[in-house]
Amino acid sequence: MLLLIAFAFIAGIVTILSPCILPILPIILSGSVTGGKQKPLGIVTGFITSFTFFTLFLSTLVRVLGISADALRVFSIVLIFFFGLSLLIPQVQAFIERIFSSISSKLSPKQSKEGFFSGVVVGLSLGLLWTPCVGPILASVISLALTGSVTSTAFFITLAYSLGTALPMLLITYTGRTVFQKVPGLLANTKKIQQVFGVIMMATAIGLFFDIDRKFQIYFLQTFPQYGTGLTKFEDNNAVKNQLDKLQGIEPTDPKNMGMPTFQMLNELGNAPEIIPTGEWHNLPDGKSQLTLAELKGKVVLLDFWTYSCINCIRTMPYLRAWHEKYADDGLVILGAHAPEFEFEKSSKNVREAIEDFEIHYPVFQDNDFKTWKAYKNRAWPAKYLIDKNGKIRYTHIGEGDYDETEKAIQLLLKETGKTVEYEINNPTYDITSRTPELYLGYSRMEYLASPERVDANNKATYTKPSSLDRNSFSYDGMWNIGPEQSSPSKGAVLELNFEATEVFLVMRPKNEGQSGNVRVSLDELMVNENFAGKDVMASEVNIDSDRLYKLIKLDKAGNHFLKLEFLDDNVEIFAFTFG
Repeated sequence: MLLLIAFAFIAGIVTILSPCILPILPIILSGSVTGGKQKPLGIVTGFITSFTFFTLFLSTLVRVLGISADALRVFSIVLIFFFGLSLLIPQVQAFIERIFSSISSKLSPKQSKEGFFSGVVVGLSLGLLWTPCVGPILASVISLALTGSVTSTAFFITLAYSLGTALPMLLITYTGRTVFQKVPGLLANTKKIQQVFGVIMMATAIGLFFDIDRKFQIYFLQTFPQYGTGLTKFEDNNAVKNQLDKLQGIEPTDPKNMGMPTFQMLNELGNAPEIIPTGEWHNLPDGKSQLTLAELKGKVVLLDFWTYSCINCIRTMPYLRAWHEKYADDGLVILGAHAPEFEFEKSSKNVREAIEDFEIHYPVFQDNDFKTWKAYKNRAWPAKYLIDKNGKIRYTHIGEGDYDETEKAIQLLLKETGKTVEYEINNPTYDITSRTPELYLGYSRMEYLASPERVDANNKATYTKPSSLDRNSFSYDGMWNIGPEQSSPSKGAVLELNFEATEVFLVMRPKNEGQSGNVRVSLDELMVNENFAGKDVMASEVNIDSDRLYKLIKLDKAGNHFLKLEFLDDNVEIFAFTFG
């Protein structure tokens, strides 16, 4: 625990050099020339409090209270804009000073706190707005927070990171204040400089509202591609990795017998754990009832963790099929480990149908109880583990992408078996343009529900849509029954979604086996036509006849749009939106 806290503190200090600090730097610098002596201290106090709290509890807060995360963000942006406006208009500034002077005198009548409380409000806003460039330590804490598994250790790690980030902020503001006071030319133009910072703060707020900060970061990194690449490198060591495994309830990694679930290239990462199927096998060779890694020694094995409703997994299928066709005769064996994200994905019938739909011809086993998943210490879908002729893990990759690198690794391991493989490597690329995150529609992982009513778990209840819908949010209207993994609409119920992406996918299933359901699809208040319809939409409707991912929208380019789903019967269950 102490090791992770120490490294988190250092990581926080280093963060001040990362590109992600740039969008909020003007607001930090404003503390140098505005407010009283206590304002910089107030800014960092508010920042530490806000960043620690919202990092750990924002998902829970959104889920329990039904408050939109975007709404909180917009409120913080409005505060920043208002403080910038106060630097331009003396009457507004005087009004703010009266409010915070009154608060200060009531809380601490014997001690001057000039500027402290106004600084706290600015800092509280920053803590919610700022998205850090995180390394492995804070990323692990965030993953715990997303699943509601916040521990005292996670709290102290996040607090240490916040303190580490706040120290350079404090140094910047006090250094700026000292310089400002000692340079006569600056001191003589105090009012004009404050007005300039007011304009900068207002412009920063507007930029944050329209996500210009993200575009600026992308431009900055495209211009200086190597900047900041090594800032989190010091966290990448075995001692930290073992502590992170303990934090997440995983046994520490033993380099002698275990692979690592991160990108590595052809180093020995330990013995590959044996397969532990907890479900049926599919596509086995004739005469086989199962396969083991022991009997596959001498061959190269690619173990792929996937689940059939995961769009990220689906996008990897063409590459896996191509590698199977290309290298199977040379000794490559691809094994699909199907680890279900939703309960219905445990069905052998559903998995078998998905295998047929995706035209998968290599063996697949069902890891319904995640025993193989846990043996490999895997953490995400999709994930690939390359195992050499001696049963050693030599390469792993989590997520999409790096297809050329993966194929290079396949070729090198096949050459170690004595095969001559000279195939050209030229895998197609797939650009993901979505800025809307995956949206789960069951209460156990639900976020961004904008309907004002609190979720009535496992009961039919009436929900209403809000007057406006924030980006990345969705609302229910009509009668719904919200369960832990899925939501069940009654006939006539409506779902509305504000998204930014090129493609929209939705995992759905018929509620009653042997019957189908129907959903009408609209985009931007118009019925979806063939120009924008996904593969599963015919004449503006989708027929839900099986448990799978349905393709609803396919646009020419990414953009911000409103999707409306009208449920024409009460025989549909919906699970999760994903985007491309």
